[in-house]
Amino acid sequence: MSTPFPFTAVVGQDDLRLALLLNAVSPAVGGVLVRGEKGTAKSTAVRALSALMPQVDVVPGCRFSCAPDAPDPACPDGPHEVGPGVPRPARMVELPVGASEDRLVGALDIERALSEGVKAFEPGLLADAHRGLLYVDEVNLLHDHLVDLLLDAAAMGASYVEREGVSVRHAARFLLVGTMNPEEGELRPQLLDRFGLTVEVAASREPDQRVEVVRRRLAYDDDPEGFATRWADEESDVRARIVAARKLLPSVRLGDGALLQIAATCAAFEVDGMRADIVMARTATALAAWAGRTDVLAEDVRQAALLALPHRRRRNPFDAPGLDEDKLDETLEEFAGDEDGSGAPEGLDDTDGTDGSGDSGDSDGSGDDDPDPDGPGGGGGRPPQDGSDDGGVDGGDGSGEVPAQGEAPANESENGRAPSPGAGEQSPVRAAEPFRTKVLSVPGLGEGAAGRRSRARTEHGRTTGARRPRGALTKLHLAATVQAAAPHQRARGRSGPGLVVRRDDLRQATREGREGNLVLFVVDASGSMAARQRMSAVKGAVLSLLLDAYQRRDKVGLVTFRGSAAEVALPPTSSVDAAAVRLESLPTGGRTPLAAGLLRAHDVLRVERLRDPARRPLVVLVTDGRATGGPEPVALAGRAARLFAADKVASVVVDCESGLVRLGLAGQLAGELGGTAVTLDELRADSIAGLVRDVQSSSRGNSQGNSRKAA
Repeated sequence: MSTPFPFTAVVGQDDLRLALLLNAVSPAVGGVLVRGEKGTAKSTAVRALSALMPQVDVVPGCRFSCAPDAPDPACPDGPHEVGPGVPRPARMVELPVGASEDRLVGALDIERALSEGVKAFEPGLLADAHRGLLYVDEVNLLHDHLVDLLLDAAAMGASYVEREGVSVRHAARFLLVGTMNPEEGELRPQLLDRFGLTVEVAASREPDQRVEVVRRRLAYDDDPEGFATRWADEESDVRARIVAARKLLPSVRLGDGALLQIAATCAAFEVDGMRADIVMARTATALAAWAGRTDVLAEDVRQAALLALPHRRRRNPFDAPGLDEDKLDETLEEFAGDEDGSGAPEGLDDTDGTDGSGDSGDSDGSGDDDPDPDGPGGGGGRPPQDGSDDGGVDGGDGSGEVPAQGEAPANESENGRAPSPGAGEQSPVRAAEPFRTKVLSVPGLGEGAAGRRSRARTEHGRTTGARRPRGALTKLHLAATVQAAAPHQRARGRSGPGLVVRRDDLRQATREGREGNLVLFVVDASGSMAARQRMSAVKGAVLSLLLDAYQRRDKVGLVTFRGSAAEVALPPTSSVDAAAVRLESLPTGGRTPLAAGLLRAHDVLRVERLRDPARRPLVVLVTDGRATGGPEPVALAGRAARLFAADKVASVVVDCESGLVRLGLAGQLAGELGGTAVTLDELRADSIAGLVRDVQSSSRGNSQGNSRKAA
């Protein structure tokens, strides 16, 4: 085993080290979620912590690490007699992102259970991590059902494995640490809430500190054992301090004043449920024990809030994590009791106790509102079919778009003044409020990653049939197994009650659930979209679809086209909040290179198909269908669209055309794509209900009109 990097040699990252140590003192805190950019010592610090964990005594030969002085009475390897144990280091178990459910919770041999009546159970990673540390790198990339199992076991202190009526339970108490890079996608708020503490980490911007990081890392790489020896005394001191804090923890008193501050803080920040209050109480108690005190002070409550609340305030993936420290201080001061609330909790070093989580701020990251939404880049009307000049009727910005009736030309603002320099491109407009969208799905039956959008063959879901097992049997179809075994009972010597089941009789259940897709947004950002003041509504619609993609576990990508070319604003990713940021700053104006946008999207799908062939794509094209720029723009766009139809790529065209006179170009484009077209209004999930209300209102109006005529 390689020598781990010493925990005390990690430069900076005080909040990360403190959060890990608090969980080492009190695993009941509920684990740590470490969020931050790559290369910030997340994994290094977690692996280094395992060397500081005190040794544990285990029952000899027990695969589940039972404590010899209080063995688990339901241990599958038990029952165990109380007696002397064998000491060993606390384990650190790593859960790989691609792990299966059986690898996590353990596997039951269904064949032996049915044929021999034996509960043959092979322990999983949860059993290995009992009384140790379980580390999940890139936890945001772990399948949701595995995260649910993991967090349930961490909360209950036990793991349950059930397969077709055969059940096994074993203890599973461990320190849970997850790390993630937010750029690769967020965890759901429900899963975030299950982690006790969260820490935001970032690389230092101080040159001296960065130099020290490099110096220590190079020294460690040159001689790991020698480097660890130089830090052995500091490691021993921290290890002894953890042991002392654990012993002191039961004696720490959480007074009514501290409890009131905890409750008031959680109420002030409007966190959901009561888990935050409980975690804050346990964290504040662990902070006092770590500092060698038996009373919880206001400073402990403040530090506990900074670690336990930021991730619990997120309502959707577009909310920035963080905590308003001014508001926190005001709340603590308002509900202060006799304790002295000044100062910072004692940590590893003589630090200032800053939390490093940052402030959520009030900025939404968007540009200023456009003071002239009908400004340059506008246009409407029917474009020339061949891309040639249209007799001088032009928007004035070279876009080739014709202003609709009543609209200002593209080279003139609403008040008649000439546009400012560089006004061929409008400043970004703010997106309208998102709404709940209709369900868009890929037809057919897929086999991609688990999600919530399109039908797929999955390990979880409703049973749709049975087949002979290919490899190990995981999901038994009991009725099909009995049906296969029943005709052979007389030949097998069975004349009385009961059933003789052999391996050839076993049947694997086939199940149907839902998969996540690659939703590729292809957004028209040309002048014709901006002139009608539609870009705000269009951005709101795309934002709504992004939120829907987040909820359905999709990957998303963003291609935009305007002017003379198209660009990949965001390559396919699981981070929908990154897509929302790109969308918010999207500029508009210029011609409509529709063919270029479609060809760029087709190229993105080709590359992504090589990377993730099982994930089926859904193309969402947001446009009014007008194609301008270049020779034969409409014909070229049609040929590009037919490439998607030839590849059988599912597509939806969101028709953004408005006004009394509509050309229906988006509908024609949807036909070329082999997909469907919906308007912005039809995209809403309640559009049918709205239509019914409109019909009812119209019927009542007609009835009243007829009554007046009759009178």
